[in-house]
Amino acid sequence: MKTDYLKSNKSILNTMKQLTKRLFSIALVIVACSGCAKNPASGESPYTKPVLGSDVSFWLTSPSRQVLFKEQSVSLKFGTQNAQHPVIDVNENTKYQSMDGFGYTLTGGSAIWINKMDQASRTALLKELFATDGTNIGVSYLRLSIGASDLSDKVFTYNDLPAGQTDPELKKFNIDYERTDLLPVLKEILAINPAIKILGSPWSAPSWMKDNNDSRGGSLKPEYYDVYAQYFVKYIQAMAKEGIIIDAVTIQNEPLHPGNNPSMYMTATDQALFIKKSLGPAFAAANIKTKIIVYDHNADRTDYPITILSDPDAAKYVDGSAFHLYGGSIDALAEVHNKFPDKNLYFTEQWVGAPGNLAGDLAWHTQMLTIGASRNWCKTVLEWNLASSPSLQPYTDRGGCSQCLGAVTISGSAVTRNPAYYIIAHASKFVRPGSVRIDTNSSWELPNVAFVTPEGKKVLIVLNNGTDTKSFNIKSNGKYVVATLDKGAVGTFVW
Repeated sequence: MKTDYLKSNKSILNTMKQLTKRLFSIALVIVACSGCAKNPASGESPYTKPVLGSDVSFWLTSPSRQVLFKEQSVSLKFGTQNAQHPVIDVNENTKYQSMDGFGYTLTGGSAIWINKMDQASRTALLKELFATDGTNIGVSYLRLSIGASDLSDKVFTYNDLPAGQTDPELKKFNIDYERTDLLPVLKEILAINPAIKILGSPWSAPSWMKDNNDSRGGSLKPEYYDVYAQYFVKYIQAMAKEGIIIDAVTIQNEPLHPGNNPSMYMTATDQALFIKKSLGPAFAAANIKTKIIVYDHNADRTDYPITILSDPDAAKYVDGSAFHLYGGSIDALAEVHNKFPDKNLYFTEQWVGAPGNLAGDLAWHTQMLTIGASRNWCKTVLEWNLASSPSLQPYTDRGGCSQCLGAVTISGSAVTRNPAYYIIAHASKFVRPGSVRIDTNSSWELPNVAFVTPEGKKVLIVLNNGTDTKSFNIKSNGKYVVATLDKGAVGTFVW
């Protein structure tokens, strides 16, 4: 009986100790989060505040998948330099371009899978992607296809006709096909984040406007330049009637690659002629404020946008140039900026191939796009496909992408987060629209990019591109803090 009594008392004491520890932990959380409610004016989140006892909040993704975009409970205090480690000098006195945002392409296929989810799961996913509070990642920019892309469930434009027919007055123009999936998803996104910016890109003009009368390849007939310009006007106006503002359009997705379905070939000379003869004047006449962006293809042909921007009659209508990186070097974009510093640059597409490899994808995309495109003057960084199914469908026949992995994979209402989700999250959550890139020194081992937000916070994104764990100093306003990243890891630091 005595033994049972002692065991009973010991058990009670242990329980009381555990309860005391839990109450103490709760008290710490309450103290740490005191006054952490979201500031409605700034849009700042309690999750961007440093942990208790730290000057800097630190979010990490490791290539091993052990940590996937999580805030770290480490104390990073500004003090003196550790001379054993290299220095990343963050200089907010030298400023570069302002940012429009980070995000994805909401393809037709993406909209289908999102719209098929049950209401609660869909709302939860869209909030996670587009809301700016809590642990949500705050995507701030979306690209849409004007008509079908090669990741749509069928090939279509907004003015398809039977063979042999034409419609130069565009009397049969309509966006009705988008009412099933794309428009409902977009409207739910806008309810969550009304400030999100949207870019529209066509993969092809209607076949009856093209010299091969086919959705794949061919070129726009010159006699339909004015008609096609009105097609853009009608698209922008139709979307506006649905409450969806198109901030910008590119003239043609990948104009030098006529192999997708749909696709259309367009030379730089033809694009310049189309802009100055038809599209620019049509936008002006209709009081369309949507930006016109040229090129929308790989970094190996900077001569394409340079040709258009060198034509003053075309350039006066053009906001800037858009790029992909399936060819060429990201550094080449600076050449376009240097020649035309008054014109903007945008990075609008890069795919992740299925099944995805977080270690390789995270490092390459962060170095080349999040860091590389931003350091080379791009106002946006967009990954390709927002959502795919486990079978990577839909994609079109005769040239659709059968290996394009979405940022998320949707199976029914279940969601798997893929490399592009984490790549974009490291920037989109913290580098809000209106943030300005600021100067840092960069190296092969520790490529990085920094920004100052509209609220005055500084954001530094760093990749450890070396062969082992690396510690480094972050210098800001004459003070230093030491951080450490494992090989291949990405960290976002906010203070």
